[in-house]
Amino acid sequence: MADKKWDSNKEIGYFLEYLRIPSVHPNPDYAPCVEFLKRQAKDLDLPIKVYYPFDKQNPVVVLTWEGTEKEWPSILLNSHMDVVPVFPESWTHPPFGAEIDEDGRIFARGSQDMKCVGMQYLAAIRASKEKGSKFKRTIHISFVPDEELGGRKGMLPFVSSQEFKLLNIGFSLDEGIASPTSEFPVFYAERTVKRTIFKISGSAGHGLLLMPNTAGEKFSYLTSKLMEFRAGQVKRLRDNPELHIGDVTTINLTSVDGGVQSNVVPPLLTACFDIRLSLDTKVLEFEAYLDKWCEEAGGDIELDISRKDHIPPTVTDDSNPFWVAFKNATEELGLSTKLQVFPGGTDSRHIRKVGIPALGFSPMNNTPVLLHDHDEFINADTYLKGVEIYQKIIENLANV
Repeated sequence: MADKKWDSNKEIGYFLEYLRIPSVHPNPDYAPCVEFLKRQAKDLDLPIKVYYPFDKQNPVVVLTWEGTEKEWPSILLNSHMDVVPVFPESWTHPPFGAEIDEDGRIFARGSQDMKCVGMQYLAAIRASKEKGSKFKRTIHISFVPDEELGGRKGMLPFVSSQEFKLLNIGFSLDEGIASPTSEFPVFYAERTVKRTIFKISGSAGHGLLLMPNTAGEKFSYLTSKLMEFRAGQVKRLRDNPELHIGDVTTINLTSVDGGVQSNVVPPLLTACFDIRLSLDTKVLEFEAYLDKWCEEAGGDIELDISRKDHIPPTVTDDSNPFWVAFKNATEELGLSTKLQVFPGGTDSRHIRKVGIPALGFSPMNNTPVLLHDHDEFINADTYLKGVEIYQKIIENLANV
């Protein structure tokens, strides 16, 4: 049952309304989000535009607060509207009910990932407007689709569009992750994802034989090499308490397919590995290892992998005025922050790829990490404190 303490809080009310929109995969309907954001734009007295860089089912919504220096590169505050699927039977509260318990915890899918951040941006803008603030840089607040599936229908085509170029973005803020400690992680880069598929051909025949060069033997060799590499990364992470998961390469076997029945040796096995390369791993060298292991395994293996290099991280020193402005804001607020490499993938990689510096930051400390989990929640006090944090950060970024 909702705590009556929050009934009259306007920003909490807006947040709950947004959370109750089930823009959930596998078939998210963004139309209610767009209508909600149009009402927000009207309340904020801000112009709003809806773009369709992929198709009409995947809108990109942008609210704009024009700055006094209209020619200066602008600030982008980005969030995504889509949320991952839910298993209601595993929740203690309805996943799209946005109920508040007696401890002030708001339970809903998207409460951490990442409808909270989108609404905190708008709440911070509303507070700044109410006190009569004016900023030098124009601020664009974007709400995009499809981030949870890689942004192929959202940010990826949007950054290549003429509409995006006309926004003249100089710096972007996007999502981070909750922190179970008092520290706030700040993400300046992401690992390089290599979804790697081995299509392994080999001798086929009866299961009673010991044929050479079977697909199973080749699969075993490849798996042993990859697991050996993985074990080295596990040791590295275990032996150095300063490292986080984003600082090492992760390798996981995620699917194996092949065979028709138990006594027939198959001519083909397909194995998929989720590989995420740390920034200190040389991409070409790692890909050469994969090619070499395919040959050593016996050959006749098709390797399906995206041959792409690391996306350069955002510079976090005094040469980047946006980083300095962000850092100064967090220091003035007395926040303890730690620079990290994001362990997963966000839309920031698409933005960095076109040369725009981006940071990932979600002001949710002392909060268990529950993105994509059952009973995802954020505390109402944490949410409102985050609004205050963003207000200061946005003020600094828009005036630098």
